[in-house]
Amino acid sequence: MSGTIRMYINGHAVEAQAADGDMSLIDFLHERRDLTGTKLCCGIGACRACTVGTRNLIDSPMEKTLACSTPVSAMRNMHVYTVEGLMQDGKLSPLQQSFLESFAFQCGYCAPGFLMAATAMLDHLQSNPVNVAQLDETIETWVGGNLCRCTGYVKYIEAIRKIAAPFARNGA
Repeated sequence: MSGTIRMYINGHAVEAQAADGDMSLIDFLHERRDLTGTKLCCGIGACRACTVGTRNLIDSPMEKTLACSTPVSAMRNMHVYTVEGLMQDGKLSPLQQSFLESFAFQCGYCAPGFLMAATAMLDHLQSNPVNVAQLDETIETWVGGNLCRCTGYVKYIEAIRKIAAPFARNGA
């Protein structure tokens, strides 16, 4: 592999050396970009603590990506979003604020994965709203695979539902 791998992380153009192509995205974020908010737990994508958001085009819907099992080479020309990118103008995102107000986490280790999975869900709901009756099922689809060893999941779901509810529509 020659040259560099160009990607965008939290809106900033970044180039990875070709030698880093086989490196996991989470290692690249931690070791090369000093973005340590994305957490490594199981290392095989089962816990989803390492979830980041990705897009192939800036205006395409955000998808969930497991940074522990995704090589840097797969991010060529992609847009990557980490928990550090959620704050805007020094203010927490509405979802982050909802997590705090809902006391959604204890140790917080899994919180970045939940935040990024829910952010991807919210991005999809903006253009494809669901019926109010389907909201909990939609939340379960997007964050149901994320594991938390401390709190159970009720507070996470409540925090996400507060922010997602305006994107749900009433009726059929």
